[in-house]
Amino acid sequence: MMQAAEIRGVFINWQSYLQCQMITESDYNFIVEFDKLKEAPKERDAFIQNSKLECPKTFINLISRISKDQTVQYILTLIDDMFEEDKSRVKLFHEYTEVNKSAQLWSSFLNLLNRQDIFTVHMSSRIMAKLASFSSARLQGSDLNFYLTWLNNQLTVLGNDYLQSVVNVLQTILRVDDYRLSFVKTHGIKGLVDLLNTKVSFQLQYQITHCLWLLAFNPLIATKMNEHNVIPVLADILRDSSKEKVTRIVLATLRNLLEKPSPSEVQGNALAMIHSKVISMLIVLENKNWADSDIKDDIDFIHEKLSMNLNFLSTFDEYAGEVKSGHLEWSPVHRSERFWRENASMLNENNYEILKILLQLLSDSRDPLVLAIAAHDIGEYVRHYGAGKRVIEKFGGKERVMQLMTHSDQQVRYEALLAVQKLMVHHWEYLGKQVPNENEKQGVTAKK
Repeated sequence: MMQAAEIRGVFINWQSYLQCQMITESDYNFIVEFDKLKEAPKERDAFIQNSKLECPKTFINLISRISKDQTVQYILTLIDDMFEEDKSRVKLFHEYTEVNKSAQLWSSFLNLLNRQDIFTVHMSSRIMAKLASFSSARLQGSDLNFYLTWLNNQLTVLGNDYLQSVVNVLQTILRVDDYRLSFVKTHGIKGLVDLLNTKVSFQLQYQITHCLWLLAFNPLIATKMNEHNVIPVLADILRDSSKEKVTRIVLATLRNLLEKPSPSEVQGNALAMIHSKVISMLIVLENKNWADSDIKDDIDFIHEKLSMNLNFLSTFDEYAGEVKSGHLEWSPVHRSERFWRENASMLNENNYEILKILLQLLSDSRDPLVLAIAAHDIGEYVRHYGAGKRVIEKFGGKERVMQLMTHSDQQVRYEALLAVQKLMVHHWEYLGKQVPNENEKQGVTAKK
């Protein structure tokens, strides 16, 4: 934080706080001596060690009793610098609160997250991350949920000048496995993926992906991560990135998604990577020279895993993987009568997982190709699954398809019209003949 450099140079009149009885004499003596040693790290380290629990006592008292923004900013900067110099100093604060049960360590800093001063808020967040991660003491319960929810909410703040600091805090917190599942429960993966989908800097791309990499060390999270469309987003970054460190962290994350889940759960992630064209990207990357040898190892590992899974994919597995990737193309299965006759009911499995993704694409996608194919597949599902019409109406799919009948793209309009007719009539075999598409109409006109 650039502002921190300015705050370190501020003079605080501690004598005035003592005279007003806002701080105790012992706290005054400690902070005055501590201030004198700001530019003498070795002497200050010896002073902290000799002071034992006087150090955390003073700092907790100061942030609890003083409200002036500039002074609070200064105190927080001193604490953060102290932890940056030596992580083990965090333990002093936990030891103090163990001895003094009345000292509210977590609440002292959590309360500061509600302050109006933005610097104070984000510096408190940084210190909280260090307190929660640099010792065996863990933030728990409602305090943990409040803190992680606050962090996740910060990812969506428009024009957040402290966004890089927020993600840096998450990089610290998510090193601890105890916090990973709790963060996921606050919809944290969605927050990170949504942020990656915006135009962020290469540095933020790296930091956000680093958070996903940390999350993927947890087998339960690695199994479910692509429910949030993580793999297609990472594949897009892998294709477009020109920065080696971004490529490295993306590959490391993809490797975790193939390595950390149980063998029976790996296939879903592998399938998503195959349909996100990761194999073709790996072939390109294999021919480059990398300064980091880990990149070559990750490329080889991922390529081998994907090639193994490619041999075991059924036609429906391929289709499901394509749908989950969100990148639909007119592959042969979409137009295959046999495929839909044999597999339409498979869209109902896992509580209609694939069908729900198709319907979501109709709402969320801005790609005309994806919209046209999704509308077509909804129509084929209704055509070949007896209860399909009722299921689609149950999930609100009929309205979504009808909205596309006025889309600006002619192919989308055509597929939506055909799908709506399949939802409303029963003589499916005549529909293809009765509803010519725009290109066919133009051809007839030309002949005349």
